[in-house]
Amino acid sequence: GATATDLVLRVTEILRSAGVVGKFVEFFGSGISKMALADRATIANMAPEYGATMGFFPIDAETLHYLARTGRSAEQVALVEAYMKAQGLFREDNSPALEYSQTLQFDLGSVVPSLAGPKRPQDRVALSDMKQSFQASLVAPVANRGFGLDAKELSHTTTVQNNGSSVEIGHGAVVIAAITSCTNTSNPSVMVGAGLLAKKAVEKGLTVPPFVKTSLAPGSRVVTDYFDRAELSEPLAKLGFQTVGYGCTTCIGNSGPLPEPVAKAIKSGDLVAAAVLSGNRNFEGRVNPLTRANYLASPPLVVAYALAGTMDIDLETEPLGTNQNGEPVFLRDIWPTAEEIKSTVESCVLPEMFEKQYAGAFTSNEKWNAIEITPGDRYEWRESSTYIQRPPFLEGITADVTPPTAIRSARCLAALGDSVTTDHISPAGAIAQNSPAGQYLVSHHIEPRDFNSYGSRRGNDRVMVRGTFANIRIRNQMVPETEGGYTKHIPSGEQLPIYDAAMRYIANGTPLVILAGAEYGTGSSRDWAAKGTLLLGVRAVFPSSYERTHRSNLAAMGILPLQCAKGQR
Repeated sequence: GATATDLVLRVTEILRSAGVVGKFVEFFGSGISKMALADRATIANMAPEYGATMGFFPIDAETLHYLARTGRSAEQVALVEAYMKAQGLFREDNSPALEYSQTLQFDLGSVVPSLAGPKRPQDRVALSDMKQSFQASLVAPVANRGFGLDAKELSHTTTVQNNGSSVEIGHGAVVIAAITSCTNTSNPSVMVGAGLLAKKAVEKGLTVPPFVKTSLAPGSRVVTDYFDRAELSEPLAKLGFQTVGYGCTTCIGNSGPLPEPVAKAIKSGDLVAAAVLSGNRNFEGRVNPLTRANYLASPPLVVAYALAGTMDIDLETEPLGTNQNGEPVFLRDIWPTAEEIKSTVESCVLPEMFEKQYAGAFTSNEKWNAIEITPGDRYEWRESSTYIQRPPFLEGITADVTPPTAIRSARCLAALGDSVTTDHISPAGAIAQNSPAGQYLVSHHIEPRDFNSYGSRRGNDRVMVRGTFANIRIRNQMVPETEGGYTKHIPSGEQLPIYDAAMRYIANGTPLVILAGAEYGTGSSRDWAAKGTLLLGVRAVFPSSYERTHRSNLAAMGILPLQCAKGQR
């Protein structure tokens, strides 16, 4: 059956196609009354992926029901209801129709099990079409969101050797399967669905292949509480889905390294390895440096693909594996029914769980509370820190406004294509040892195993500027044969890391510009995508179209956000 994740992937596909950049998207209609608030939140939280300024649902009786279910007091719930009704903002089935500048029709009954990928969240693929779609992506041009393989390469495999055993893997091998993200892991229906599917899989004798790195990272400790109550923690753990933490993990690139034998096999075979995650974003280079194909899916489908171990499978017609008697087990044999999920949620997701976890929010983390702080009104900057440095953005700022200067004799630092995301511009994941940021950390006596991630070091501009345009999958048309953060320095003609070239230009007083195609700056509203661009000496960015938030961030940093006239590139 279809899940809330399948619904949001379809909504994302439709709205991105319709073009809602810079718009407020309100969801309305008779179908809302039958939609749980957690499902609504899943849809609203994907607003950056479908490009809207915001996506929202009106407050109604289901909102009040959710507040009560999650431990809010009766007085607080009554206050919310009274206030919203007094403001005329409370939705009821007989509420008068509103006028909108534009409306789109969407049939909830049309939603089918789906994934999205391999490179963008709006590229939805029905589960029934997944095998065919993945195979097509292998040979599709890189510029067309494919991987550019020759047909003769498709059957190539390589061997993973570990602890005396070996297994063959090929293109599409699932090496990361992660139940992750604040949105999906805050939705009890899809989380319970994953747990029930895991329980049935264990009962059937199914196991996850040894090359699949599995993880479970709920957005709330409440998930652990209701998993324990429903006796779902154990079957999930038996399949490798133990809780690794609470919060952002694989979705933002914090999956950690793959086991060395798996990484070695992927590199030696030049394989298009895959990750399947229940996150919101699957942009290139975001999840893991070694997973070129990254698919978003519901938590139950994450478990299913972990069991299958490959994207090159039709889960509607091909078995996941065999049971204890050697009989094939299909996805339909272990997929939980809607009634099973509903009854488990109703009996195991309790208000007191939320009350307990919320009550200890500021005392439960002993390590955080043990951090020593220096008393005083101002932070004491430490030159030796590789995590926090005094940012340079306010240096030289006075009360007098400095008039802008003309941009003359500028050079192009990078010429990029369409759908350049903020992850391409300022990656949040792993820091490569041979990158400018990695070399900076090595020079400060940081071992590669302690590099952490760009996201964790966003308090240090010296790391972040070196990471700007350093995504391993970005493609600069100035160096068309090279993938990654490189450019051609003019007039020397040398191919250099973008950071190194930018520093040369700054030293010579040469202003810089960035050229790009459509949908520049999609994805996270990552401020460092604009900050880092400024610190590279870029004075103007010139794409054919923008994502609204990134354009605003560029302007806020003093970078001129030019744009091609409509119809021009």
